[in-house]
Amino acid sequence: DAQKRGLIESDLSHLTDNDFELGDTLVRELMVPRTEMVWVERDKTLRQALSLALRSGYSRIPVSGDDLDNIIGIAYVKDLAKRALDHHEAETTEKVEQHMRPPIFVPENKEAADLLREMQRNQIHLAIVVDEYGGTAGIITIEDILEEIVGEIADEFDDGVEEFTWLSETKARAKATLHIEDLAAELKIEISKEEFDDVDTIGGLMAQMLGRVPI
Repeated sequence: DAQKRGLIESDLSHLTDNDFELGDTLVRELMVPRTEMVWVERDKTLRQALSLALRSGYSRIPVSGDDLDNIIGIAYVKDLAKRALDHHEAETTEKVEQHMRPPIFVPENKEAADLLREMQRNQIHLAIVVDEYGGTAGIITIEDILEEIVGEIADEFDDGVEEFTWLSETKARAKATLHIEDLAAELKIEISKEEFDDVDTIGGLMAQMLGRVPI
C-alpha cells in the first residue's frame, strides 16, 4: 500500500480525499486582494526586485507591465539571486522582465477545489486572479487553499507574534492581516463599513489610504 510508505504520502492522500471540505468555496474568497498585493514593475533592476523580496518576505512576485491590470510574468527570487550570483554586474544592469516566468491566470469565480487539483497536477505555486472584465483581482497561492483545509501554515517568515496585543495602556500592536472588524472589537470602537471600500484587513485599509502597498 502506497500510503504505508510514510506520513507525508498519507497526509497528501488525506488532503486529496478531503477536497470536499472546500465545498463550493470560490477562488475570490481565498485570494489575496489586489489592494494587498506586492508586485514589481518590469523595468526594475534585479537588485531592486531582490530588495523588495527581502523586505516583503515573498519568494514569488508578480511583474507588472503598464499597470497592475497588466501582469506579464512572475519573478522567482531564486532565479534573480542565481543570476546576480553568477554575474554580479547583472544585479544593476539587467531588468526583472529578462528573468521572469510566464504567469498563470484563473477566474475569480473558479472553485478552489478545482484549482487546488490543477495546481498540484501542474506544480503551480501562484496564480493571478482576474475579474470578469479581465482586470487583476488578486493573487492566490497553493498555500492559501491548503490553509482553508488544514489551518494556517507557519513558515520561516512568520514571527509568532499574536494578531493583536497591548504594549501599554495606550499602545497596541496588530498584524496587517487582522480583520478591521476584529481590530474594532479589540479597541472597543465602532468602524462604519462606509469608511473603507472592498478591503477586509488593516493592511488593505492602509494600502487604500496610502495608494500603495506598505511592506
